[in-house]
Amino acid sequence: MEKKKTLKKERIPMREQDPQERKSNFDEVACGYNLEEGMAEADRCLECKKQPCVAGCPVEVDIPGFIKRVKEGDLRAAIMAIKDKNDLPAICGRVCPQEDQCEKFCTLGKKGSPVAIGRLERLAADAEVAMGELSLPEIAPPTGKKVVVIGSGPASLTCAGDLARLGHEVTILEALHAPGGVLVYGIPEFRLPKAIVNREVEYVTRLGVKIQYDQVVGRTVRLQDLLANGYDAGFIGIGAGLPWFMDIPGENLNGVYSANEYLTRSNLMKAYLFPEYDTPLKRGQRVAVVGGGNVALDSARTALRLGAEEVFLVYRRSRDEMPARAEEIHHAVEEGVQFKFLTLPTIIEGKDGMVTGMECLRMELGEPDESGRRRPVPVEHSEFKIACDLVVMAIGTSANPLLTCTMPELKLNRRGYIEVDEVGETSIPGIYAGGDIVTGSATVIEAMGAGKKAARAIHRRLAGEDKEL
Repeated sequence: MEKKKTLKKERIPMREQDPQERKSNFDEVACGYNLEEGMAEADRCLECKKQPCVAGCPVEVDIPGFIKRVKEGDLRAAIMAIKDKNDLPAICGRVCPQEDQCEKFCTLGKKGSPVAIGRLERLAADAEVAMGELSLPEIAPPTGKKVVVIGSGPASLTCAGDLARLGHEVTILEALHAPGGVLVYGIPEFRLPKAIVNREVEYVTRLGVKIQYDQVVGRTVRLQDLLANGYDAGFIGIGAGLPWFMDIPGENLNGVYSANEYLTRSNLMKAYLFPEYDTPLKRGQRVAVVGGGNVALDSARTALRLGAEEVFLVYRRSRDEMPARAEEIHHAVEEGVQFKFLTLPTIIEGKDGMVTGMECLRMELGEPDESGRRRPVPVEHSEFKIACDLVVMAIGTSANPLLTCTMPELKLNRRGYIEVDEVGETSIPGIYAGGDIVTGSATVIEAMGAGKKAARAIHRRLAGEDKEL
C-alpha cells in the first residue's frame, strides 16, 4: 500500500537582500531559490488529482506538471512545460500576485502555506539562462494571414506569441523606443530587472514576431489604414496609461509628479543608473507618495533608492484595505517607508513655485462602498501638515484616448475603456482588445490571459474553423 505523503505546512523561505543594503541600490530584492531549495519546496506539492491551482491560472499553465519536474531536479523539462502555455515565465514568477491566483486554490493552503508556485516558476525560468537557447515549440506552417498588434505589454506579447506559433505573420507596433509596456516603464529594477524583460521579449521575437518602435498608432499611422492595406486582424493592448490627479490646490507646483512620469523617468529613461544616465528627475529629500497600490509602493521605494531621507506613503484607508501585495508592503516597511494611513491630502503647499508641504485631513472608515472596502470619511477639524519637497500621485490611471479618439466606430464604456465581447472582439469586426485598456488597471497575468483568449478567437476567425490553441 502506498504510504500517505506527510503534509509539510510551511514553505521554504526565499533569500532576500538585507533591507539596509537594498534601500540604497536598485538590485533585485528577492534572490530566488537555488536548486536544492526549489526541489524541497516542490516536494511539498500534494499532486492533487483535481489540480485546483490550474483553474486559478489565467494562462492555463500545467502547474503540477512543471512542479513535478522541479522536484526531480529537471529544470529544463520544467521550463519547457511552463512555456507550452506561458511565454513570459520569468516575469510572472516575479510580479504576478500568485497569492490571489494559482496559490489561492492550492490545497496545502487550507492547513498551512500554499506551494510557492511563483518562486518555482522563477527558478525554472532563471535556470534557462544557464542552459542557453531552448528549442522553440512547434510552429505551424505559414497561413499567409497578417495580424497587427498595438502595444508591447503583457497582453500584446502573449497574443502575438500565440498567433505566431499558429503560423500567422505578426507585427507589434510600439509607441516607445523599447518593448515591454508597463513591464519596462512601470515596474522598478529591484522588482523586475530590465534584462529579464528583454530576454522574454527576445523569446517572443524568436517565435517570429516582428516589433516596430516609435509607432504611435492614431498619430503616426491609423489602425483603419493598416487593416485596409494588408492586415487581416488587429489586437489592441495599449494599457491604461492616463494618470489621475486629485484636482486639489497646488497640484501644478514644481515637484508634483504622476507616478507614471516618475517611474517612467526612473525606469525607462534610466535615472536609476545616475550618473551613467543623467535623466532629469527631481530627487526630493522628503517625499510624499499618495496611494495604496503596488504603483504607490514602487514609487515610494524608488524615492528611497534615489536618495530621499524620508518617504511617506499617504493613504486614505487603513493597511487592511490596501490593494498592494502583502509582500511589497512588507518590503516597504522593512526599508523604512513611513505609512500615513487614514490620511487625505487636501492642499499641496508651495513657495516660489516649488512644493514645500501637504495639508491633510484625518479619516475614519465608514460603511463599505462598491469595491467592498469600507469608505473613508473625513474627521472634522483634524487638519494637519506633512513637510515634503516632492509629491508623487499614484492614485490610479484611466484609458488614454490617443488611439480610441481616432476610431469613432469603436465602442467604449462610460469610463473610456474599450468594450469587448466574451472572446475579446470589439465593436469593429476583426479588431480585438485585452488587458488594462479593457478592464482598467489589473494584473500582468490577467492581461496575459486576455491576450491568450483573443489569440484563440483571432485564429479561429482567420482559419475559418473552431481550432483551439
